[in-house]
Amino acid sequence: MAKSFKLTLKRSLIGCTQSQRDAVRCLGMARRHQTVEVKDNPANRGQILKVQHMLNVEVVR
Repeated sequence: MAKSFKLTLKRSLIGCTQSQRDAVRCLGMARRHQTVEVKDNPANRGQILKVQHMLNVEVVR
């Protein structure tokens, strides 16, 4: 199991549902091409799965 994930927002939030916007905001991102590192836990994994089509995800061990 990974220790954390490195996430980069690659698409705009324009045209997304409010729940997808909330998931991106809770992951700590506000702008395109912004990169954050989040811990690996079930809550973060669920948010990542919700908006996986807008993210680049890298596993950090």
